[in-house]
Amino acid sequence: MELWPHSIFGWRTTVTETATLPTGNDTSPQPTMRQVLTAGAIGNVLEWFDFAIYGYLAQYIASEFFPTTDPLSSLLAVYGAFAAGYLARPLGGMAFGHIGDTLGRKYVLTLSITLMGISTVGIGLLPTYDQIGPAAGVLLVIFRVLQGVSVGGEFTGSIVFIAEQAPRRRRGIYASVSMCGCMAGFLLGSGLTTVLSNLFTDAQMADGIWRIAFLSGIIIMAAGVLLRRSLNVTEEIGASEQGQEETPPLVKAIRYHWADILRVAGLALSTNVGFYIMFVFAVTYLTEQMHISTAEAMDINTFALVLIMLIVPLGGWLSDVVGRRKVLLTFNMLLLVLCYPLFWAIHHQAAWMIVLGQAGFALVIGVLFGCNPGTMTEIAPRSVRISVISIGYNVALATFGGTAPAVATYLIQRTSDDMAPAFYMMIFALAAIVAVLSIPAGTLNKPAPKDQEVSA
Repeated sequence: MELWPHSIFGWRTTVTETATLPTGNDTSPQPTMRQVLTAGAIGNVLEWFDFAIYGYLAQYIASEFFPTTDPLSSLLAVYGAFAAGYLARPLGGMAFGHIGDTLGRKYVLTLSITLMGISTVGIGLLPTYDQIGPAAGVLLVIFRVLQGVSVGGEFTGSIVFIAEQAPRRRRGIYASVSMCGCMAGFLLGSGLTTVLSNLFTDAQMADGIWRIAFLSGIIIMAAGVLLRRSLNVTEEIGASEQGQEETPPLVKAIRYHWADILRVAGLALSTNVGFYIMFVFAVTYLTEQMHISTAEAMDINTFALVLIMLIVPLGGWLSDVVGRRKVLLTFNMLLLVLCYPLFWAIHHQAAWMIVLGQAGFALVIGVLFGCNPGTMTEIAPRSVRISVISIGYNVALATFGGTAPAVATYLIQRTSDDMAPAFYMMIFALAAIVAVLSIPAGTLNKPAPKDQEVSA
């Protein structure tokens, strides 16, 4: 029975009463898996592209929107705007999760990438403090909050979209492509800022060249909207099988599936805290604490990020072949055991030791990054799947993931122990192990009823 029709961005979505996966009875041409993967992952490319360029160009943004006599104060204001976006992620996760569970995955993904693109390009068009005064900084914060809200539904929506369209025996490796998109976006942003920095002087960059990076986001946004609009997928989104009025997915997720939310959060914590400390904080750590040149630290960090991107699909493949529970337990235990020695390895000035430490983390975290998406989609029931994953993932990321570099800095200063961040990461590796052990037997790698097979 049809509940309501909706039309947005040029397509019509019909929501029907069912709690199962798509049956595949639609006679319209179905997309290939390659089209599904590209459309699903491109939003993550834009998300992390924006993350990279904002971080690398922060010094120029600071002088344009928060000019002060103290450059550090200006930079802190820029990072404050970035933090505001991070704090908005859980709100976006709840809103977009509800939309995705009621109106459809395709609907929410096109909406999220459009809002992300608007916020990224909008920053590139903003007038400066000299032109409109304090309003410039206010507008920057507004765009960062908009970015945070839209990002709150993008990653989680994309992994659910891909996993639900994937053949069940390849669900892990296909769902991991979303994480590959994240790494690709970060590298793309890093590469673009490097090119601009080599082509132009610091004065030219500060005079407006930095805006090119943000304006180029419109290319990714346009490609994403077109790709997602063009997909003809069958989505049957869930009211109850009895035909009764259904509790809103957001309310249902919080009320009845809070344990699943905690499991998703636990899985997200070990990888994200580890990533932000080892591949975001580590650059500052190496330059400030170990007195490594910025260029050398960036080269090693970039190598490690490329390594993660290559290993992520391996993690997804292993989860399909060996089983998600075994992979998660094995590699979270490895993370727990190796945190200290690998962090100790980067506590040296010898380049080969630093490479060894970061490569070791890249191997372990890369496998977990690849295994997590497929696992998260199987933990939560379809009718509340995006809501459960969005709440758990984004709350974990906003509270502990994004704050990890600041906490690591504080712990070193407070304890006078350069190894303190390693113990902090170990706490969350242990939390992930507890989360995996709490997943009911038979939940993971289980064939869903009437699973839809999409052609490769």
